[in-house]
Amino acid sequence: MTTSVPDPAPILELIEAFRRSKVMFTATGLGLFDRLNGASAAAPALAAELSLSEDALSRLLDACAGQGLLVRSGGEYTNTPLATAYLTASSPHTLAGYVNYSNQVLFRLWANLEDAVRDGSHRWNQTFGLEGPLFSAFFKTDESMRTFVLGMHGYGMIASPRVVRAFDLSRFAHLADLGGATGHLVMAACEAYPAMRATLFDLERVANYAREFIGQSPHRERIEIAAGDFFQDPLPPADLYAVGRILHDWTEAKVKRLLARIVNALPEGGGLLIAEALIEEDRTGPVSAQLQSLNMLCCTEGKERTLSEYTALLTGAGFRTVEGRRTGAPVDAILAIK
Repeated sequence: MTTSVPDPAPILELIEAFRRSKVMFTATGLGLFDRLNGASAAAPALAAELSLSEDALSRLLDACAGQGLLVRSGGEYTNTPLATAYLTASSPHTLAGYVNYSNQVLFRLWANLEDAVRDGSHRWNQTFGLEGPLFSAFFKTDESMRTFVLGMHGYGMIASPRVVRAFDLSRFAHLADLGGATGHLVMAACEAYPAMRATLFDLERVANYAREFIGQSPHRERIEIAAGDFFQDPLPPADLYAVGRILHDWTEAKVKRLLARIVNALPEGGGLLIAEALIEEDRTGPVSAQLQSLNMLCCTEGKERTLSEYTALLTGAGFRTVEGRRTGAPVDAILAIK
């Protein structure tokens, strides 16, 4: 009697998964998609132009074509619309910054996942020799900071329009986004709610990038930029605060500290909008949130949580109602009312 075994395809796909990512990471980092944006080229010319091995570059280009990122025709390569939209620096929808951050930072941290699971702690010191928080210690140069901020912008452009529409926020007059990066959420909120005003609050170095993006927004007259540290400095006045991909970075003690500051700054009936990836209550999914929680293990002090875990934190801080909704974007939405 023959014993049947499962199809090995899912395992084989997982074995190859990091190779597929690394192809995209490498091509983006080498600037291939920027070079091939609207201008086709053959491998020999590209290799000479970029000082690369012709044979090795040909293999990389073919792998990009196989993954739907390039088109090969008559020996020349050019971008697909997908690559032009998300992997070129000049695109308003670019994810190139997050791709580069994933390659330069996350890929290296994840190489030490086994040790993170053994110790239950981040891999800053093991990977980069850093003693302090990754955010303050690693981004010492303008280039590293810009890579990270632009990466967050690309992700935010996908998620923020859905987050601000997950609930009807029209009753709020002034939104303050704490740690608002490039302003993707405040711009999306002002687009969705014509009567709303907004303040972006972030560290001075980050606020400089926000000025660049918000200055191009048709809603810039309704958006202010304020510099500060949300753990230490006075929070800008608002009846609605937002924290997007912030709470998952920190220990529970630091989350409680930040929530207490927000509650104290809010008027009665004011709200807090949270954008984070929600894990199902039975912890069976979604896979994207589970992977993000492991990502937090490798590179921060925090983790992803279930809605009930957020509810416990929020009600403990003084909020009276908490509601969560799936958005279909990389992050979900939670609205808590004081």
